[in-house]
Amino acid sequence: MAMNLASRRHGRRRAPMADINVTPFVDVMLVLLIIFMVTAPLLTAGVEVNLPDSRAGALDQDQEPVMISLDRNGAIFVGEDQVPVAAFPNRLEQMAAGGNPPQVYLHADRALDYGTVMRVMGELNRAGLNRIALVSTGAEAK
Repeated sequence: MAMNLASRRHGRRRAPMADINVTPFVDVMLVLLIIFMVTAPLLTAGVEVNLPDSRAGALDQDQEPVMISLDRNGAIFVGEDQVPVAAFPNRLEQMAAGGNPPQVYLHADRALDYGTVMRVMGELNRAGLNRIALVSTGAEAK
């Protein structure tokens, strides 16, 4: 009887398997998923900040910034136009009169004293122009 079972087994050929074994593929994908889930939070750089919620709309980025320059002598320029010190507050109020005050880039000569720059920044603040960027150049090689 054992002989008959053995002969039957050798005499019959197996058909090729048509199904793909996906178990190793799923195992590898799960391991990769776990690796990425663990390492993704570590890739973010910077300081963690808990930001508040806001319903504010997007900022208007189409508006050109206003360039205000102070030369070595303390003369004030708005764009390319020189503005007398007495007329400067009125000019700032005209710029802030629109609904959306512009971004201000402040260029000040390094020879100016701190007080002159602070007076100009005080006038900007009084007029409602609070988005001020101080422009500088890279450090010089000494």
